[in-house]
Amino acid sequence: MEYFLKEDSLFAFLHDGAPIAPEHGGPVRLIIPQLYAWKSAKWVRGVRFLAEDQAGFWEEGGYHMRGNPWTGGDGERFRW
Repeated sequence: MEYFLKEDSLFAFLHDGAPIAPEHGGPVRLIIPQLYAWKSAKWVRGVRFLAEDQAGFWEEGGYHMRGNPWTGGDGERFRW
């Protein structure tokens, strides 16, 4: 929630004034600039708010649950 609610996080419908093409995440995609790109959902079908964090596709594959790239070194890219 901390990053989702940041002022620069957004749902994008357009890129350079044109609708986002389906292969690039259209009709709408989530952009969270403060986290690694896999935290910005390419194809948004809805938003669910959970009481506890839950691993998604990339986290199940070993990526960090938060994914802040600005923490130094590899940042929070991987869980291990």
